[in-house]
Amino acid sequence: MLETMRRHGITLAIFAACTTGLTAIVYSLTKDRIAEQAALQHKVLLDQVVPPALYDNDLQNECYLVTNNALGNELPHRLYLARKKDVPVAAALESTAPDGYSGAIQLLVGADFSGSILGVRVTEHHETPGLGDKIETRISHWIYAFSGKKIMSKDDHNWAVKKDGGEFDQFTGATITPRAVVSAVKRTALYLETVPTQLSSLPTCEEK
Repeated sequence: MLETMRRHGITLAIFAACTTGLTAIVYSLTKDRIAEQAALQHKVLLDQVVPPALYDNDLQNECYLVTNNALGNELPHRLYLARKKDVPVAAALESTAPDGYSGAIQLLVGADFSGSILGVRVTEHHETPGLGDKIETRISHWIYAFSGKKIMSKDDHNWAVKKDGGEFDQFTGATITPRAVVSAVKRTALYLETVPTQLSSLPTCEEK
């Protein structure tokens, strides 16, 4: 009985070692490819919020870290700076809408430094399927309504859902989600207007 258990134990140990080794080999063979695909997908996302025609630098690799409550929390958010002939013209900035219906909504907001929105995408959320998930491009075109909009000031009342007197549609049965996104995009764009004056003091992503 003990001999049988010993043999089974050795067999399991050998099997575990082989499986671990195979997993390590597969990882080493595919990690570069996975990283390359992730970088390409990230580039596609950045291009959706900051049109490539606007800049001539390597947007993806000119990354800074920003910490400001205007972005929804006190965590560092990545900012990707767009330059044209070395002059800052726009940026894509990560932001958080902390007051979504089912928790925080993560955003990527592209805008110039005068309050004009270039594009917005939701990168993560937990909103209710069939209601709040209309913030996703695969579900509806609602998020596209931000492109081309301009914020005149922090008191610009157009920057609200229609139920609150603004110009953005709310969702039937789900006003909280679009209200949270509109508010977050507005705060983020207003913050971006201040970025050119503080670029020299922002840490780069590689410094952290």
